[in-house]
Amino acid sequence: MIGFDAFATSTKVIEKACPGQSIPMYVNEFWTAKQRAAHSLHEISYRACFKPQLPRFFIERFTKPGEKVYDPFMGRGTTLIESALLGRTPVGCDVNPLAALLCLPRLNTPNAISVRQRLKEIPMDIASDIRKDLLAFYHPQTLSELCSLRNYFLERQASGTLDSVDAWIRMIATNRLTGHSAGFFSVYSLPPNQSVSIASQLRINQTRQQVPPLRDIGAIILKKTNALLKDLTTQQTKHLHSAGSAALCITSNCAETPDIDDESIALVVTSPPFLDIVQYDQDNWLRCWFNGIDASTVPIWQLRSAEKWQVAMSSVFQELHRVLVPRGIVAFEVGEVRKGRILLEDLVIPAANQAGFIAIALLINDQEFTKTSQCWGVDNATKGTNTNRIVILQKC
Repeated sequence: MIGFDAFATSTKVIEKACPGQSIPMYVNEFWTAKQRAAHSLHEISYRACFKPQLPRFFIERFTKPGEKVYDPFMGRGTTLIESALLGRTPVGCDVNPLAALLCLPRLNTPNAISVRQRLKEIPMDIASDIRKDLLAFYHPQTLSELCSLRNYFLERQASGTLDSVDAWIRMIATNRLTGHSAGFFSVYSLPPNQSVSIASQLRINQTRQQVPPLRDIGAIILKKTNALLKDLTTQQTKHLHSAGSAALCITSNCAETPDIDDESIALVVTSPPFLDIVQYDQDNWLRCWFNGIDASTVPIWQLRSAEKWQVAMSSVFQELHRVLVPRGIVAFEVGEVRKGRILLEDLVIPAANQAGFIAIALLINDQEFTKTSQCWGVDNATKGTNTNRIVILQKC
């Protein structure tokens, strides 16, 4: 890391005092966060997800083609998709069933012609169980078609006939449920990684004096399909389909993953839930409804104390130690919470040490290196999580 200067700045090295040890802290722009630098296939919105350039940095340096890369908090599947694009075998886990639903279809990409044909075949006018309270978000006809689409997917899922084209359309529809432009099914709402409550949407409508417009669901799905697939090369498609057949996506607590073999994972790249900052269950209630998931039954961690968070991470590290190859690497994103009063690496490193890992570095990716490197060397109490901060651990 010391000699890294791909973005024309030299790496700053600071000794970081951590509980029980001191480790080098490297500060530089190690990867860009610019949106256009990422592959189009990643553009599925999800709350608190990291940029694809982050896992790519570690995958390219710590793995070889064919090796398994794992994310125990997979979210929308950024690490898994990036692994597949690079010819690695993706493995992921998330307690939220939406995670696999949003990730797996992008490992088995259909072509736009198949999507267009399937949209013509799906009945869009037979819904009888329309949720009228959702008229806060949708035009009556749009809502009727959306409920028909939902019923179609639930029936295909129950009968075991939901194929990769269906799964792709369901993924996009889930992603287009609400948003703040004409590219979504809803009237103007919050960005697509959050769903406001019905009461909140009614207030938004009143404040903006807006009425949900009629949307063309099929056209929106096709447009998003083309946008996701636009960067795909023939070679990358082969990588994806090969990875898709070997990929493992588990819906489970990542502290208990018996489906993953001992010493089978070469690299872990992940970002855990940061204490109680993000309300994943509230953000995803509408997505859960569309997919027949009871959001209240999804046991998402809401850990409101540093002590409980550290205990939970200890159990995760115990399991990561089991599945990693000898000397395997974990790139574990951490952040500050509560205005810098808690630095999560100070909780992560003791938990990892206890599980059999050693912390070998803290890496700070900072795009405004000149201005903020001084802040990292002296006082980082006001930076929040605007920069990526990664603890690099190695299995002993």
